[in-house]
Amino acid sequence: MRSLNFRYRRWVAKALLGVGYCASVWAGCTGKIPDPVSDLCWNCFFPIEMGGATMGTGPDSPPKAPAVCACPAPPPVFLRPGIGMSYWSPDRVAEMVRTPLCSPTLGGVVLGHLPVSDGDDVGRQGSGGNRKSQGSFYQMHWMDMPVFEELGVATAGSLCMKDSGISSFVWLSELDPLWDDDQLAFALAPEALLFANIPATLACTADAVKASVSDFGWDSLFWCSGGEGSVYPLSGHKQYHTGGVDTAMNLVHRITYRLHRTGLLSDTSTVAAMCQDLPQPVLRKGQYKVQFMFPLPDVLQAHGFGVPSSLFETGKEYPVAGEDWSMLIWRKHLCCAL
Repeated sequence: MRSLNFRYRRWVAKALLGVGYCASVWAGCTGKIPDPVSDLCWNCFFPIEMGGATMGTGPDSPPKAPAVCACPAPPPVFLRPGIGMSYWSPDRVAEMVRTPLCSPTLGGVVLGHLPVSDGDDVGRQGSGGNRKSQGSFYQMHWMDMPVFEELGVATAGSLCMKDSGISSFVWLSELDPLWDDDQLAFALAPEALLFANIPATLACTADAVKASVSDFGWDSLFWCSGGEGSVYPLSGHKQYHTGGVDTAMNLVHRITYRLHRTGLLSDTSTVAAMCQDLPQPVLRKGQYKVQFMFPLPDVLQAHGFGVPSSLFETGKEYPVAGEDWSMLIWRKHLCCAL
């Protein structure tokens, strides 16, 4: 246990140093450093498939891992056989905050100060204090959280862990001008014009029903975020705000989609990507599920994109200390264990 806590403290220190700002306490920023044992959803690791056998139960998405597989190899071997495997791992952390550069995951510290918009659930504020729009706007952060490595369960390159070339990065919406401007964000997803109509919006009802039943929405309805509405625009502005948990699920879906569109995240969960992670500009919803860690850790379950927040939002939002969110992002891996 002492070794585990040391590894976790080391990750926290690396996260603080990696951002490059001096941390300070701020009245509008709340948080708690998560406990790597008691705040983790251990059930979310399952199911695990290996060689056609399944261990454990839990929400899962297709495809299934084949019993046997093969991957290219250098000559003179050319083709190396292996065993098909799939598993879920907690790979990333997403934060949705009102105070710019606030980090709930790092204990409620502000990592610096920039002249950017604060988060607001009744309208977005410009840098000069003028209201830009109705709805809600929040700043978002995305960072690596290699739980497997920090807990000593695995090292990079083992347990069928493929290297996509981007081993560690931090994304801060405060440094991205497209996050605070819907028109600029349009450049990332010009197809949004095709779905700004009533039939496309009504189709999201089917996505919400599917997500309610199976925990994952329809990948074919990629413009939908199920019970949370549309995934467009790929910015921090949500037109209709019905609660912080609802908006958190919608915005974390958007930022995941956005990072896929810009090539910072890859396909890890299809048969084609069993040997090497591949580009995936259109996000597969079944590749991810979200576990809330702050303000209330949900240690029993994680939810796919599009699951109506009314099914699990109880206790996850309350005034003052419960208006920032930290979410652990679980990602499905399908691979060929050699």
